[in-house]
Amino acid sequence: MRNIAEQTDISETGETNLFSPLTLRGVTFKNRIMVSSMCQYSSEDGLMDDWHLVHLGSRAIGGAALVMTEASAVEARGRISPQDAGIWDDKHIEPMARITRFLKAHGALSGIQLAHAGRKASVSRPWEGNVGLNPAQGGWPNEVVAPSSIAFSEKYHTPRELSKAEIGEIIAAFVAAAHRSLKAGFEIVEIHAGHGYLFNQFLSPAANQRSDEYGGSLPNRARIVVETVRAVREIWPAEWPVFVRISATDWLPETEPAFQPEESLQLSKLLAQAGADLVDVSTGGVALHQKIPVGPGYQVPFAEAIRRETGLLTAAVGLITEPKQADNIIREGRADFVALARELLRDPYWPLRAARVLGQDVAWPDQYLRAKI
Repeated sequence: MRNIAEQTDISETGETNLFSPLTLRGVTFKNRIMVSSMCQYSSEDGLMDDWHLVHLGSRAIGGAALVMTEASAVEARGRISPQDAGIWDDKHIEPMARITRFLKAHGALSGIQLAHAGRKASVSRPWEGNVGLNPAQGGWPNEVVAPSSIAFSEKYHTPRELSKAEIGEIIAAFVAAAHRSLKAGFEIVEIHAGHGYLFNQFLSPAANQRSDEYGGSLPNRARIVVETVRAVREIWPAEWPVFVRISATDWLPETEPAFQPEESLQLSKLLAQAGADLVDVSTGGVALHQKIPVGPGYQVPFAEAIRRETGLLTAAVGLITEPKQADNIIREGRADFVALARELLRDPYWPLRAARVLGQDVAWPDQYLRAKI
């Protein structure tokens, strides 16, 4: 397990702040701002297009250190909607490579989030209702799978329980997707194990009622995630990092079976042993009746606890909107990165604005220099 202090570069003032660089393995992040993975629901047959190039490219121009793509399905049946991006086929490589080339040319590291929706698959896009789709509507109800045959809600399909052989096939699909990601030019890979998708379904007893070695105790429920991280780490270059996104709590009553915050600490230790370099800490998503106390930085304490208790690097996400707020998270050692999502939809150039607010002199694109003064 890596020691945080060994990974952190201090700024010229002797303080670690939002614009301090950080070197992890052989990769240097120019600041602590990462673009959180955000589904765009705008692909055809999994292919990224001009929308994705402009969407992701503008965040690189805007000054983020790491631009993470949206959740990219490792199997066609692992998409949330028919319009999800994917990397289950070699045809997906070049459209993504076009994007990674642009990101690198404009100073950002490129990351890909590999995902499988599990029981939350085969539904319409959010602005079209998030309801289960039948084959005539482009859905695949008979191919929706999960650790147990429990539907997410009455509007979603009831999944088929995965066999142990199929679990192995899914792990292999993640590894194959990681191979394609390398060909596409990505430097950071993130395994999605949060937000109620397949790996989160295995982790949470609210969705996992198996009695075999993939259910029951936390080490069993975490087995598919740990095995996947270990397998991806074996093929991912030693000089490049592997991230894992988790939901640190289900936000369910203590009287119900649920994934609890203390289990996120145990899980993070298992992930570190498997070769993960950073845990990207979110929450929720596995149950419709979750009760989330939403407020500014409401998920930061979970990232802070994992960082403090395990020594593993973390990214904090969730209603981080103001430059001083983000800077304090880094200065106080509560997380190593801040991951922004909706705020970067509102303002793709938030990092450049934040630097000005915080009195930091950062590089601007030559084409935009006239606006820096």
